[in-house]
Amino acid sequence: MMPTLSFETPIGPDWRYEIKYDGFRCILRWQENQEIELLSKYGNDLTNQFPEIIEYCQSIHDVIKPLLPLSLDGELVVLDNPYKGNFEHIQLRGRLKTKEKITTYSKEIPATFMAFDLLELHGVNYKEKSFTERKKQLEEIFSTVITDSPFLKMVTAFTEKDTVWKKVTASLGEGIIAKHKNSKWELGKRTKTWYKIKNWRVVSAFITAYQKDNGFFHVAIYNGKKDMVPIGLFKNGLEDEQKKALVETVRKNQTKEDATYVYVNPSLCVDIQCIELYKGQLREPYFKQFRFDIGPDDCTEEKLKLSLEPLPDTVTITNPKKLLWQDKAISKEDYLQFLRTMSSYSMPFLQNRLLTVIRFPDGVHKEAFYQKNCPDYAPDFVQTEKADSIDYIVCNNLETLIWLGNQAAIEYHVPFETIHTKTPTEIVFDLDPPSRNEFTLAVQAALLIKEVADGLQLTCYCKTSGNKGMQVYFPLPDNMYSYEDTRAFTAFIAEYLISQEPKWFTTERLKKNRGNKLYVDYIQHGERKTIIAPYSARGNEDALVATPLYWEEVNDTLSIEDFTIETVQTRVKEKGCPFASFFEAKKTQPYGPVLDFLKEKV
Repeated sequence: MMPTLSFETPIGPDWRYEIKYDGFRCILRWQENQEIELLSKYGNDLTNQFPEIIEYCQSIHDVIKPLLPLSLDGELVVLDNPYKGNFEHIQLRGRLKTKEKITTYSKEIPATFMAFDLLELHGVNYKEKSFTERKKQLEEIFSTVITDSPFLKMVTAFTEKDTVWKKVTASLGEGIIAKHKNSKWELGKRTKTWYKIKNWRVVSAFITAYQKDNGFFHVAIYNGKKDMVPIGLFKNGLEDEQKKALVETVRKNQTKEDATYVYVNPSLCVDIQCIELYKGQLREPYFKQFRFDIGPDDCTEEKLKLSLEPLPDTVTITNPKKLLWQDKAISKEDYLQFLRTMSSYSMPFLQNRLLTVIRFPDGVHKEAFYQKNCPDYAPDFVQTEKADSIDYIVCNNLETLIWLGNQAAIEYHVPFETIHTKTPTEIVFDLDPPSRNEFTLAVQAALLIKEVADGLQLTCYCKTSGNKGMQVYFPLPDNMYSYEDTRAFTAFIAEYLISQEPKWFTTERLKKNRGNKLYVDYIQHGERKTIIAPYSARGNEDALVATPLYWEEVNDTLSIEDFTIETVQTRVKEKGCPFASFFEAKKTQPYGPVLDFLKEKV
């Protein structure tokens, strides 16, 4: 069943709204004999391509058996965040051929089956039932049988379009699907009871050529060096008269012509709707309008990025050209765009936390100050929480993040608990060498901690501090373990590191007594204590970022200087986020047996 593309969203009590994920449309068929199939909308068998999905299904066969045979309609995605799939990563997964590579990538960039419809339950055909009935039954399955799985999730249906649209736009998602509450599931039909509404972004570019054999117009922009950068081609969206007039204009102003193309110098500007830039090309380009009011010089890389990742229009940006990092020539405008690009990855670690920021109003080369109290002039969209007589900012929306950035808040420090928990939601080891020259000590300490974690079957993650050290994270279930419980583990690890390499590591609090040893700061893990948040920039001249790492990257060749405001944005788009599974790991972390062992030891 296929939705119809629409530029208008149907509104009213009869419509429901779901996130549209960017991936492979797929039917999951689950038989009583444990035969499990993943079939694409074109009938291609994807079963062997995504072994992590199949293995998970097999692991819950005993609990799901009463519901079989079962068929679900959904989307296979590699999630960047709960509201956005990574198109590049799912394409990569789909191209893999060898079993070895498929196995490797199923662990490095695992996919998720996002179920949005129920077609068959215990052999009963549900296609003729209403969407409301199908969804209700699907919700029951995912609330009682398939729970807390990183591989099978349900797509929620919202009754208010604005609720889901705000999530999509903030997360740079693909769009939404509007579904009539009484719609049946009809195979192979382009239906008017389901509509897809894309999260279009509008970019300005100039035409460089007309391709005669297929009717496409090629477009480009200028980079900072005034070089032309091709960004794709378009023809959809042009009415016949518009296309005819455009072809005539290109021919009239052509510079040369060959068997395939009619070339023209930059002069004709257009607005194009698209959903993103993929490998340097606009995805799903759609003509919007001619731009006679601007020239080619207005079509730049800088404006392209701002169009693709727009800042909230509710935030007033002041002094955008002010340099915050002088040596790197990084302006406030550049920094705000970094915050916007990284928001999908950084926001989950800021939400519902009492925030302490370090502001650099005149740039990192000048004086800075800590800010905990929310200022009186903060806009209404800034949420706050009172604690210890301080009115803390809680960064729960994109507007707050960008507003703080406009206030030149460079560093974001968060506690280990949320406003909804009195207990730690993670254990974090801060590995602090004397200087960057001894950064390898942090690497060695992190690897030793990983060895212990593997031996105890605990999941842990690591990141650079963005300054001179590293941090290792152990996610914990919410509201389950006290700081006293976690202190037993942090002390145990600190003692273990020192016992292994007493010449390298110390727990000495006074810097003057540490020598050249790395300080294992386990006392810092306590209530209201803070740590630099993942993907926060740091107030150093190198524009470094506290960057999550894959464990295979943690070795002697690792350099903290490689992770900057400029490089981290490209890194996550190409490699994804090493902390992507962090919140799923919280639910299954087997810390209880470890704590019991430590208590017995004491």
